[in-house]
Amino acid sequence: MEPMSTILIIDDDPRFRAQASGLLAADGFTVIGEAVDGTSGLEAARSLRPDFVLIDIGLPDIEGFEVARGLASEEPPPLVVLTSSRDARAYGRRLTTVKCLGFIPKERVSGAAIRALVDAG
Repeated sequence: MEPMSTILIIDDDPRFRAQASGLLAADGFTVIGEAVDGTSGLEAARSLRPDFVLIDIGLPDIEGFEVARGLASEEPPPLVVLTSSRDARAYGRRLTTVKCLGFIPKERVSGAAIRALVDAG
């Protein structure tokens, strides 16, 4: 396992958080925290310092794009992966306006999918 393997999951759906946590742990990631909205996600990322942050775009308080922008100013910034139950086409060019590894649809979230983004970057 490469040294960068800790991850924080920010999503308001407890079922998705549990599912993603299990999948990512099975693929060798260490899930070091979960957050239910953008505000608590930013706080958790600042205190836990994960290597990766998986962020749902549709959060109840602030949009995932804004969370990603906030994390980009951290030193060092975590690697951000955006996710949604909606297709990437629903967001169009907005996905290119934030610093992130990329977008993975919720039904395709896995450690292998995240590593593929790292390898492609």
